[in-house]
Amino acid sequence: MSLAYGIQLPVQSQSTIYAEPWEAAAGPEDLLAVARAADRAGFAYLASCDHVAIPRRLASAMSTVWYDPVATLAFLAAATERTRLLSHVAVVGLRHPLLSAKQYATLDHLSGGRLILGVGAGHVREEFEVLGADFERRGAVLDESIDALRAALGPDEFPEHHGKLYDFEGLGQRPRPAQDRVPLWVGGSSPAALRRAALKGDGWLPQGDPRDRLPAQIARIRELRERAGTSGPFTVGAIAEPLYVGAPRWDVGRRTLTGGPQELAESLRAYRAMGVDQIQVRFRSRGRTELTDQIAAFGAEVAPQL
Repeated sequence: MSLAYGIQLPVQSQSTIYAEPWEAAAGPEDLLAVARAADRAGFAYLASCDHVAIPRRLASAMSTVWYDPVATLAFLAAATERTRLLSHVAVVGLRHPLLSAKQYATLDHLSGGRLILGVGAGHVREEFEVLGADFERRGAVLDESIDALRAALGPDEFPEHHGKLYDFEGLGQRPRPAQDRVPLWVGGSSPAALRRAALKGDGWLPQGDPRDRLPAQIARIRELRERAGTSGPFTVGAIAEPLYVGAPRWDVGRRTLTGGPQELAESLRAYRAMGVDQIQVRFRSRGRTELTDQIAAFGAEVAPQL
């Protein structure tokens, strides 16, 4: 079975950790061009991040550019045909589950069933506090939010959930998702996140695990699922090193994987050997055209060898 590949969109989040300089002046047309290129190149998904507001103490590193994922993915849904739409990740503990369900069910309905709901606990204390959300107990909040979202994104027009934090029944929401079961992937690499992904998720989105850490993490997830008697499809993800297809004529950084299609494919196939099902790729680029060219080259020359 081949290794699926998706992309975290540029422009929509501009942390200094990964944003390229050209993204600062980019906008909707650039997002559209990248999304269409990825759709044509067979990318499994487009991903968008989630932050509501960034405090001054973090703004110089994280920036304050964080497009809303629902609005962004809905905008791109109309411009694409096949690629799925992933929230990587939605900090669902910032919102009541019925509010998140309304937004994401609508997105799934409008896109013809292309949503993958990626969720995570979040890490910005001020963001939680200003919205009246519980930062200290955010792990427990996420655990129950997942259960509540399973109900609210299920087939029932009047979903029902009775928990410690959220309690609802007799309240109808339409449109329903187009999918019978919206895939729910859990992000994070802490022991708690691994447990949450294994026992509550349909997939795992690691947070920056290098290659040498992945096998142990994947083994832990399998162990947890086996011990709990949890079965069914489960998608293991990984975030690959930055890529550049071909021989770069500029400094792309020492961590970046470069080379011809066969060389890159051989390196990336190592993820499959570890038990990874999908990799998230990111390309070094100096502008939109270089990025869309990289996406096209990867889809045409590297992906068939995965």
